[in-house]
Amino acid sequence: MIILGIDPALAITGYGVIQVKGNSLVLDEAGIIQTRAKENTSKRLDKIYRGVIKLIEDTRPDCLVLEKIFSHHGHPATSYILGQARGVICLAAATKNIPFFEYSATRIKKAIVGKGLAAKAQVQRMVAHTLGLKTLPAYMDVTDALALAIAHSYIIKAKV
Repeated sequence: MIILGIDPALAITGYGVIQVKGNSLVLDEAGIIQTRAKENTSKRLDKIYRGVIKLIEDTRPDCLVLEKIFSHHGHPATSYILGQARGVICLAAATKNIPFFEYSATRIKKAIVGKGLAAKAQVQRMVAHTLGLKTLPAYMDVTDALALAIAHSYIIKAKV
């Protein structure tokens, strides 16, 4: 099974593609889709959409995993912008008929580290350890995307 995890944002969208091979998880590809702040929002969203479409075409995932939106009352605009990025990613998945799953941040952290309130650094180290990476990903957005994919593999395995 090939799982595509995506950590959406308007500036830097992280992604990670893993393969589930028996009891092993293998990193296929990871990186970012980056937009420039000077471009208007519609161009930035288009870049994310086209980037995700190309990623789906290149990696042929069996499913796509996103984090559920957490809305903080002090930063409502952040949720709005994040929702736009998530929307074009969901559209890309629907366009390519890729099943879509979403989980809360606490569920992801619990699956990866064992506790829902784990620090980002703990998640980063566990992702690197799980995938046998010699160095930590350069962007936390990539780590988060890989954590989504890894957690989904654990969650679906637990359901079987």
